[in-house]
Amino acid sequence: MSHYTTIQTQIRDIQSLVDACVELNLKLVPDSHCRGYAGAVRPAPYVIKLRGPYDIAVEPSKENDGSFGLTADWWDGHVAREVGPGYGRLLQSYGVHRTLREAHTRGLRTTRKVEADGSILLTLEGGVL
Repeated sequence: MSHYTTIQTQIRDIQSLVDACVELNLKLVPDSHCRGYAGAVRPAPYVIKLRGPYDIAVEPSKENDGSFGLTADWWDGHVAREVGPGYGRLLQSYGVHRTLREAHTRGLRTTRKVEADGSILLTLEGGVL
């Protein structure tokens, strides 16, 4: 019985995902196997290795548009404890790193501030938006 669930996201920059994983003390491994319920494994082009018993597969979207979806076994909250419900902390960190990468290519100065509620405030200055 499969417990894997895929959430289609707009992961378009693997290096920003690598940076997000580093920030969360996780590792993105190319051409690996994603662990799930009862020892189930599934191959994936990239796998985010978690500390618990399950991992996250990073797989091309079904739309073949160059983006990736995230697939994991959400049973018993193992994945949510590490990356947040619905991949919240992972996707927030990915978005920050993607924005910072783009801002730097445009010559913008950036500042980053973590708010009391855990949200991140980015400020971009200078250059051309």
